[in-house]
Amino acid sequence: MSDVVPSELRHYIMSQVHSSSTKPELKLRRALWRLGFRYRINDRQLPGSPDIVLPKHRTVIFVHGCFWHGHKGCKHYTIPKTNVDFWTAKIARNQERDQEVWRSLEAKGWYVVIVWECELKKNLFEDTICRVEKEILANSESYRRQIEDRRHLREQRRIELREQKERQSALMAEIKESHKV
Repeated sequence: MSDVVPSELRHYIMSQVHSSSTKPELKLRRALWRLGFRYRINDRQLPGSPDIVLPKHRTVIFVHGCFWHGHKGCKHYTIPKTNVDFWTAKIARNQERDQEVWRSLEAKGWYVVIVWECELKKNLFEDTICRVEKEILANSESYRRQIEDRRHLREQRRIELREQKERQSALMAEIKESHKV
């Protein structure tokens, strides 16, 4: 079955599909700003250029479109009836790429939060914002604990090295003293 829209119009429609600063992203960013969270957007230094980066909380947020990222069980995710093989492969590849990016970010010590476009609709918006806020704060607490644990381990190591040096110095002094006699 051929496309019901002329190719020029189809080109225009597809050119209006943006990858950053989408309406759902803007809606989430405004809500986070009102809650007092400060962030960066689309940080290209991180894998996948996350939509929202909260460095203080070591958290990144991706706002996924239900169709483009294959949100299972969502009414907004349906494979088009035409060119099914293409769309199935395209969405599967998007999902694979998402997984690669998440693993890469987590390996670098970042916490990843996913917000689906359908979760930002009016009836679910408040619940979604509460969930995201809780996740950010939990991630922040976990990150602070990790930093404190590392600081504690470094301090223990410094004490051990200092004690080892003192023992070596005492041993060297004892050896020098024994050679003098």
